[in-house]
Amino acid sequence: MELYRTWGFRLDDTPLQYLNTPKEMAASAGNAPLILLAAVFVGLLAGSWGLYEVVVGPIRALPSWFGRRRAALASVLYAALLVVPLRGGTQQIPINQSDVYFSRIPFANHAAVNAPWNLMSALILRKSEQPAKPFMADSMARQLVAGIYPLAVGAPGAPDSSVSYLAEPRPNVLFIILESFTSKLVGSVGGERGVTPTLDSLARTGIVFTNIYAAGDRSQKGLVSLLSGYPNQPTTSIIKYPRKTEQLPHLARQFAAAGYKSSYYYGGELAFANMGSYVQTAGYEHIVERSAFSLAEQNSKWGAHDGALFDRIAADLKQQTQPFFVTAFTLSSHEPFEVPMKPRFPGTSETDLFRSSVYYTDYALGRFLREAQKQPWYAHTLLVLVADHGHQLPGNSSNQSPDKFKIPLILAGGALRPEARGQVVATIGSQTDVAATLLHQLQLPARGFQWSRDLLARNPVPFAFYCYNNGFGAVSPVGVVTFDNVSRRADSAVGANVPNAQIELGKAMQQVSLDDFARK
Repeated sequence: MELYRTWGFRLDDTPLQYLNTPKEMAASAGNAPLILLAAVFVGLLAGSWGLYEVVVGPIRALPSWFGRRRAALASVLYAALLVVPLRGGTQQIPINQSDVYFSRIPFANHAAVNAPWNLMSALILRKSEQPAKPFMADSMARQLVAGIYPLAVGAPGAPDSSVSYLAEPRPNVLFIILESFTSKLVGSVGGERGVTPTLDSLARTGIVFTNIYAAGDRSQKGLVSLLSGYPNQPTTSIIKYPRKTEQLPHLARQFAAAGYKSSYYYGGELAFANMGSYVQTAGYEHIVERSAFSLAEQNSKWGAHDGALFDRIAADLKQQTQPFFVTAFTLSSHEPFEVPMKPRFPGTSETDLFRSSVYYTDYALGRFLREAQKQPWYAHTLLVLVADHGHQLPGNSSNQSPDKFKIPLILAGGALRPEARGQVVATIGSQTDVAATLLHQLQLPARGFQWSRDLLARNPVPFAFYCYNNGFGAVSPVGVVTFDNVSRRADSAVGANVPNAQIELGKAMQQVSLDDFARK
């Protein structure tokens, strides 16, 4: 209890790190009311023992017919029965902190977490939390990163000098995250034509970014990169550690400080990949997830179809106080690609089903926007449309291929100035850069987003960094290089003259970002 007061997070395996330096841990609890804490401990122990005596009673000897073999068999059967309660039930997603996070107040969420479960979870995750063996001296790594993200290493950074494309200073913001929308299926950024007519239309009337790369390859990783501007980790994800995500900046909190009302919409379960804890601590005032939709509106696995999701958003926005910051996360284009309409593309291959699911989400988005344009709020709204990550389909891109990570990013809506419409931005950038780009357009502070930079700045550095399973990719105008952390060597390059300096910059990005992750 005293360590919580001092450290500010729920008991996990952190005290075990001080076993070899107990004086340091004792110093953290130096002002503890020892008599009171000891009395509480004794009281809880006595109460628990008394309750055991009442409920279970004294321990009795086994009957003579129940020998050791039968007792051993019974123990095995009891252990098997414990599998269901250990995972929290028979539902699709095992329990995690998101199942008990319910408040925007961190203390309330911490009080709801089961301490022994939290300790065991931390012990299991601790191995993947350790920083990798450094590639270079820390000073050299920080110097290289400072050229891209100076704030991440404590450098002052250049003054903000982005071009403003907004017709009003405080428009509403509708931030739509599109599940698995790879650039390979979006014609306006160089992909196949005819799959996303709505997005392509928005690109012609808005600002389209044609060289954006996802920071990772999972939904939960994309969520943190987009809303907190934070880079991914190659063998884990920061969203698994609520204690760490509570220290991240978040667009919802930044907009709340500027007087915005916030809502979060997702047709699936926020317990998936611990997204619920992240969304709750972000401070969204209104959260809608799978339980808010009828079974008729859902597919067999993930949750509500995107059409139902957008219908709910449209209905709620009619009564939404302005200015608002609304985040919507789609899911229909996720495997198994079940959509409530006739497949747009013939064939039963996985690629055809994926194309049809992307087309359905784009269709549902278009139907929603046609109705939205009739509402008074639309003229004062900036749309941000971006994918959570790319996809190996079509083409079965390799795990590290840049084609798998390239995604669309479009700014549109009634709040854009007329001269902004039709702008094409070819600057190479990362998913993590969306946060600072958006905040600078609204002239809101973005310095807390240290791993994010403005893609609409007058002289942005063209560079992107992404992580895949135990490796990273570094993208520049001369090409792409990927690096395998296990063999500790570059495993592929796209481009004839990718310099060694680009590999070193990628190493520095991973080293500094993982060190920052480990220290949170």
